[in-house]
Amino acid sequence: MFKAIILLKRREDMTHDEFKQWWLVDHSSLAAQLPGVRKIVFNLAEDGGAFDGVSELWFDSQADFEAAYATDLGKSVAADSMAHLADRQRMFVTENSIV
Repeated sequence: MFKAIILLKRREDMTHDEFKQWWLVDHSSLAAQLPGVRKIVFNLAEDGGAFDGVSELWFDSQADFEAAYATDLGKSVAADSMAHLADRQRMFVTENSIV
């Protein structure tokens, strides 16, 4: 299974509570509709850190991830993110469960 981790930093003009509302309520409903997504976890960070949130998205493969974001919906999800973020860092990882 393929996993993408995305580090998010909100726009400077957004409060932590505004970011929380947008991300966990508005944006999450869009992201949940991505074709082929198997699991999504949004981790909200404490206010004042280097990043405001970390999202984890699971797909069957990187090709499925890329295909999902190539759709009109995927482009809308990405555009919605970029309209609300000052920074977005993506990492593609191999998950290794220890416990």
